[in-house]
Amino acid sequence: MSHARQAPPAKGPFSRWPTGAIAALAVFLAIIAGVLLAWPQGSGPGIGAAGASHRSPGASAPRRSPPNAQPFAAARSPSPGPARHRDPFGPAAVALAAGRPGAVLAAVYDVSTGQTWILGHGRPQAEASVVKVDILETLLSRYRASGSALPPADLPIARAMIEDSDNDAATALWHAAGGPARIRAYNAAAGLRHTTPSRCVDCPGFPWPGWGLTTTTPIDQLTLLRQLVTPSSLLTAGQRGYALRLMERVTPSQRWGVSGRVPRNVTVALKNGWLPLTSADADWQVNSVGWIHGDGRDYLFAVLTTGNATEQDGIGTIGKLAAIVWRKMR
Repeated sequence: MSHARQAPPAKGPFSRWPTGAIAALAVFLAIIAGVLLAWPQGSGPGIGAAGASHRSPGASAPRRSPPNAQPFAAARSPSPGPARHRDPFGPAAVALAAGRPGAVLAAVYDVSTGQTWILGHGRPQAEASVVKVDILETLLSRYRASGSALPPADLPIARAMIEDSDNDAATALWHAAGGPARIRAYNAAAGLRHTTPSRCVDCPGFPWPGWGLTTTTPIDQLTLLRQLVTPSSLLTAGQRGYALRLMERVTPSQRWGVSGRVPRNVTVALKNGWLPLTSADADWQVNSVGWIHGDGRDYLFAVLTTGNATEQDGIGTIGKLAAIVWRKMR
């Protein structure tokens, strides 16, 4: 019986290597495979700086996404904040203030960006009827715990004080709020630093209600207004809305001042004040404070003027300044 002749074995790439070298290579490859299998799942080599992927000793292994997890969405850049404005008190505003007798002090606060600008420097000025906002806020704060705006009996009085600027109503609520001591305490809690409530209502030699001689600065008035337009620890949201509604409904004949050149479709909540500081009616204090919101603007504005020969002089000055600010704040 004859045997078939077998073909010689095929020669692979390692067929010519010595047997010892092949064995050493096999051992080396086994070591490498063991290292790879032992490498922690989800870890990579240590990355320095911001991209570090090291885990602290004892830290749990990285979590694996569930089988149906969606891939990570592309990271979005943070939304840009509101565009910052340039100073609205430019050369035109400076020239307006410098070209008249007396002093013009003003300040603007941009609610969107938190920026504040100041025009003029000087001592605090008499508030006149602008103090009625302070009276209202102080009175409201007394009822914050109960969550009510005001007692029903005070509602028509407060409306007359703000909407019509009624002086008798202001005198009644000045006392109801607690007088100068309570108003001073509220102002301190709100952060006002340069406002001094008048010590008298019937002041010797002064024919007008003495609360109008309370002195303040534009910055303090912005601080007071911020209690109404931003969340406050001193007033509830309902109380803030109530006060702003009164200021938005000021009688048409008194809707001048910081509302100058502001379109009718824009919300304006304001309070004005006018007071002759002498019996000759030749030195008028004329003021305006308020909130302007709409048409791409959201700012608080306070203006105090003294040395006006007539009430109308002060109204005209504030109206021109308001027009400049409105235009610049867009």
